[in-house]
Amino acid sequence: MKRINLLILALCFALSGYAQDLTLAAKKSLHSVVYIQCLAHQQSSYYDDFFDNDFFNNFFGYNPFQQRQRTYRTSGSGVIVSQDGYIVTNNHVVADADSITITLNDKREFVARIVGTDPSSDLAVVKIETNDLTPLEYGNSDNVEIGQWVLAVGNPFNLTSTVTAGIVSAKARNLNILSDKNNRNMLTSFIQTDAAMNPGNSGGALVDTEGKLIGVNVAIASSTGSYMGYSFAIPVNIAKKVIKDLIQYGTTQKASMGAILQEVDSRLMIEKNLYDMRGVYVAKVNEGGASEKAGIKEGDVIYKINGREVNTNSEVNEIMAQMSPNEVAHFEILRNRTSISKDVTLLNESNNTEIVRDNAETAEAVGCTFREVNNNEKSSYGISRGLVITKMGKSRLSSVGIRSGFIITAIDGKVHLSLSDVKALAKKKGQTQIEGFYPNDNRTYSYILVL
Repeated sequence: MKRINLLILALCFALSGYAQDLTLAAKKSLHSVVYIQCLAHQQSSYYDDFFDNDFFNNFFGYNPFQQRQRTYRTSGSGVIVSQDGYIVTNNHVVADADSITITLNDKREFVARIVGTDPSSDLAVVKIETNDLTPLEYGNSDNVEIGQWVLAVGNPFNLTSTVTAGIVSAKARNLNILSDKNNRNMLTSFIQTDAAMNPGNSGGALVDTEGKLIGVNVAIASSTGSYMGYSFAIPVNIAKKVIKDLIQYGTTQKASMGAILQEVDSRLMIEKNLYDMRGVYVAKVNEGGASEKAGIKEGDVIYKINGREVNTNSEVNEIMAQMSPNEVAHFEILRNRTSISKDVTLLNESNNTEIVRDNAETAEAVGCTFREVNNNEKSSYGISRGLVITKMGKSRLSSVGIRSGFIITAIDGKVHLSLSDVKALAKKKGQTQIEGFYPNDNRTYSYILVL
């Protein structure tokens, strides 16, 4: 009996230690997580048959297609990452916002501007004008262990900052929640936790017991929209790199190894006569890419990158997402069951090491910001030309339901598009057909725009 009592006492001390650690982490993180409220306006078309007659059309030029504006609010969370006002959140929280209001934990409110967005990782950086904030200290997501305690801090259901606790359930989890139809450079590596998250937690902080940021909350696994057992966060080592790029360049500098990889299983091991099931198999080497230039060949098996063992595409994706073009990655490879090493100078989407700038131009006539598709997008999507909507403001295109990220491939049947084609819409009258697709959707869409 005495031994049992001692065990119970030891357990109580252990649990009280955890409680103290969690309390410290909560105190550190609460003042560094903010509430984000976005206001957006969306135009919609409706048909008014009162004006659909020759008298109004011929003499007054009335159009039976009338416009009405709908205002809607969205909200989420953000994490303060600098004393002078930089805040990271999810791209989907702020992407279509016409105005953004930040509420700090001390109830002060600020108007924010978007510094940059990265839809591929679902991260965005916004800025408020102040210099007395308390940034959350970065942790190291590479050192996160399965089973360790974590806190999720955010603003679920429009409540003030709320803390929930759980453990890390898995690392390098591939959700495919951000993948596009060709899996082009989309983040596929997440920290999985059972800390409760709900709508409004998006963009909030995942912290360890020391109160250090180890992830940016992004999604819950749910069929109802509310928490049902698992939640996910973007590893902070990836978020740090994206945040730095967005602040410095306005866009992310994505590193590419220039190869298509396949995870090794028992079937592939037998088919390719591999030594074992460790590593990832190089299924294809892109012409002119970093791997080809470094001498990596189809049929090689990569089992370590920068000293880290890799056995899944998600693990490779996580390492690449932390690196920039012109950085050198050290690969350890099995070729014909012989171990060799290769130093790979990573390249960008255009197979060079130049800094990529945000070259978007604004076509003010239709209220959107566009850029032309880059060479990698042309190759991935199988298109020769196209225009990407990078920001949707108070736009005529939004009136028919087009959203940010839409890639226009044809206007009135014309497929060889340039920015001048969307600017020309300002002078056009009547109906215009716009065709294209969303990167996260396999379908092709056709919209009729009434100008």
